Amino acid sequence: MTGTPTDLLLEPLAEDAWLLRFGNSIDTAVNARVHAAAALIGSQLPDVECVPAYASLLLRFDPTAWLDDDATTGHRLREAIAAALKSTPASTIMPREVILPVCYDGADLHEVAALAHLSADEVVARHTGASYRVAMLGFAPGFPYLLGLDAALATPRRSQPRMSVPAGSVAIGGLQTGIYPQALPGGWQLIGRTPARLFDLSAASPSLLQPGDHVRFQAIDERAYQRLASGNGVAS
Repeated sequence: MTGTPTDLLLEPLAEDAWLLRFGNSIDTAVNARVHAAAALIGSQLPDVECVPAYASLLLRFDPTAWLDDDATTGHRLREAIAAALKSTPASTIMPREVILPVCYDGADLHEVAALAHLSADEVVARHTGASYRVAMLGFAPGFPYLLGLDAALATPRRSQPRMSVPAGSVAIGGLQTGIYPQALPGGWQLIGRTPARLFDLSAASPSLLQPGDHVRFQAIDERAYQRLASGNGVAS
């Protein structure tokens, strides 16, 4: 990514937060730029917190640490961000890959198959055959928005959202896949369920998935689901 102090699309949100914009669309290439910028700024400015979204990066900081000569926060931090974005990554870190087991018996699996003019087995094969990137976390703690869905499986949200979607539900909304970390209202199409715990406050890292992780889904049957659900929920 390139940028100068004058062409950064930085939007002040609060005294201690700016938004760095890269676009307005849900796009894999744009999201990759967001994560690359997060890595550069995170390595060069460790006191600036980076929170990636689809096409923007939230930057949180202590404004008193970035005061300019006139006792306001602006120019010095803006220049530091621009310099960080022009820097060379100190190292190339391979993204973490997480394999999530899924029992594909979701309530909307056959509707998704019908809309895609595929059989349910073909939907499962295409869903497990793709590699997904965690574009961001949002909506609820630990809810991952995943990019990488086979375009043939793109399905509109339900016309009538459900008041409660069970925890662990794996769902499709448009060209995205998401996983409900706990029981929540939702309108995405449910195609399966994972025994993995997406969010656990007692864990050292409460969210199982982090932005930038790569995810693959592995089909399991009901028996394996029950066995894994009694453990940590992730296949070893």
